[in-house]
Amino acid sequence: MKKIAVFLSIIFIGLIANAQFSVRLVVSSVATRAQDDIYVSGNFNGWNPKDEKYKLKVFGNGRKSIVINDLAAGVYAFKFTRGGFEKVETTNDGRDISDRIVEVNADVSLDLSIAGWKDDYPDKPKRYTASPQVKIIDTAFKMPQLARNRRVWIYFPKSYSQSSKTYPVIYLNDGQNLFNEQTAAFGEWGVDECLDSLQNQIGKEAIIVGIDHGGAKRMTEYNPYDDQKFGKGEGKEYADFLINTLKPYIDNTYRTKKSAAYTLVGGSSMGAVISLYAVLEYPQVFGGALLFSPAFWVTPALYEAASKFTTSNMPRFYFYAGGKESTTMLSDMEKMIGILQLKNRVQIRKTVNPLGQHHEPSWRAEFPEAYRWLMKDY
Repeated sequence: MKKIAVFLSIIFIGLIANAQFSVRLVVSSVATRAQDDIYVSGNFNGWNPKDEKYKLKVFGNGRKSIVINDLAAGVYAFKFTRGGFEKVETTNDGRDISDRIVEVNADVSLDLSIAGWKDDYPDKPKRYTASPQVKIIDTAFKMPQLARNRRVWIYFPKSYSQSSKTYPVIYLNDGQNLFNEQTAAFGEWGVDECLDSLQNQIGKEAIIVGIDHGGAKRMTEYNPYDDQKFGKGEGKEYADFLINTLKPYIDNTYRTKKSAAYTLVGGSSMGAVISLYAVLEYPQVFGGALLFSPAFWVTPALYEAASKFTTSNMPRFYFYAGGKESTTMLSDMEKMIGILQLKNRVQIRKTVNPLGQHHEPSWRAEFPEAYRWLMKDY
C-alpha cells in the first residue's frame, strides 16, 4: 500500500508540475485616468509595459480585466501600466510600489484596484549619489559596430591616484543603475559606496567600467540571437564593441591588468545573458562573469553555445537568482550551470535568495558577495 501511495504521490506532483493554469486579473477601480488603456507587465511577458496581448479589456460597471492563460505553476510578479514605466501604478501619494505577486498552483482570480499613476505626481529631483571615485568617461562614447553613441562610466579604487599600481577591470552592463540614483529608474546598485568600504576590508581592488544600456534597444543589444518577439539580435556587435573598441581604450588610457585572468564582465537579466555570451565567445578576453538573474528564456540558443565552449583558461562564473522571479528562472539557471560544470577548469558559484525578486534592490544586496568571490584569487 505504501508503494502505491508513493507512486500516486509522484504522479500527482508530476501532474501539478506540468499543468497549465489561468490567472484572471480584474481591476475594479482606478483612482485617475480610468478611460486610458491599461496593460499588465510582468515576468510572464518580459516586463513589456505596452504589450498589446496583455492589454486589459473593458467589461461591466467600468471594470477592466484580462485572463492570462497557459501559465505553469509558480510565482509571478507583475504591475499595471498605461503603456510605459513612466506611467506605472503607484500608491495614492505617488510612491513606488513593490511588484504584485501571485502564486499559481491552480486557476486564480484576483480583484484589484489601482491607487495612482507615476505620471500623476511631479517627479521630485533625484539626488546625484555617485561617489567622487566615479567619473563619466564620455556621454557619447562611439560604438562603431552599432553606429550609436553611449554614456560610459568608470569607478577608480581610492588608491588609484596615490599609486602606480595596475588593476583588474570589471565591465558591467546597465551602467545607469550602478552608481547614481539620479540615472537609475528603479534604484541603483550602490557599487561605488559598496567598494569604497569593501575594498579596504578585503584588500581586493578593481576598476569598474559601466556601460549604459540602449533604452529601447536594450533587448536587442543584449541578445546575440534574433528573436521573433524583440527583433534582430545585436549582441554579437555589442560584444565586439566591448572587446575591440571599449576595452582597448580603457587599457590604453588607464592602468589596468590587461589579461583575461584580470578582466571580468557582468550584468543582470539580459545584461547577464550578454555577459555570459561574451565569455563563451571570447574566453581569451574575459576570464569570468557576474550573472544575476540571467534571462535565458529569451536566448535558448545560448545553451548550445555553452555546450560547445572550450578554453585553456580557468573562467569563473557567479550565478545568482531569486526565488520570487519567473517560474523558470531557477531551472533555467540550473540547466546552464549543469552544462558548464561538465567543462574542465571552470569555477562556478551559485547563490539563490528564496525571497529575491527580479529588481535592482535584490541585485544591490547580492553585489558585495559576488565581488568577494570573483576577486578571491587576486
